[in-house]
Amino acid sequence: MLLFQEASQEVVDEILTEEKTLSVVDLIVNGGTGSIVIILILFVLLFVALYIYFERIFAIKAASRIDKNFMNQIKDHVSNGKLESAKILCAQTDSPVARLTEKGISRIGKPLEDINKAIENAGTLEVYKLEKNVSILATVAGAAPMIGFLGTVIGMIIAFHQMATSGGQAEMGQLASGIYTAMTTTVAGLVVGIIAYIGYNHLVVRTEKVVHNMEAHAVEFLDLLNEPI
Repeated sequence: MLLFQEASQEVVDEILTEEKTLSVVDLIVNGGTGSIVIILILFVLLFVALYIYFERIFAIKAASRIDKNFMNQIKDHVSNGKLESAKILCAQTDSPVARLTEKGISRIGKPLEDINKAIENAGTLEVYKLEKNVSILATVAGAAPMIGFLGTVIGMIIAFHQMATSGGQAEMGQLASGIYTAMTTTVAGLVVGIIAYIGYNHLVVRTEKVVHNMEAHAVEFLDLLNEPI
């Protein structure tokens, strides 16, 4: 029993020693040129994904800011016939809602259908601005895992090629090392893909909130034009 415990302790110590020497840098470096190239590509994709996410999130946050009294001030100006003052207020307010309202004010005097169409066209342009480069995040989310898996397949092909060329005399330790090193590209690809996927969906949700806000203010402006002065 004592000998069994000592043997078990030695095995545990060996495992802990191996775990201590295992590092991400070693896995990348020992993976060969192909693995290093794949990892570098994934790092570039991660940088691109993070840059687009934070750039868009700040842009969307800025677009969602609107003074609560903005529409009340617009209503007062339009009711009093001060269209120029209303346009100046819209120009001073840097937001999609203000730009849609300004487009509607510039069409006052024309049929309501024309005003509505002008606002819709301006809204389409504003949505396009909000969604700028967001599709790249979706592309990264789908491409990164596939690129990582490609690196793993290449690594395993190399490992089995070594086994074939060695006449079956290749050491299992070397083969195992090559295989788990190659698997790091799949892990890296999944990590990058998950980050990009979460970022993409978060941006979509935030963009939809801004679009709904734009639609609500557009309806409020059109209702204002239908009110008797």
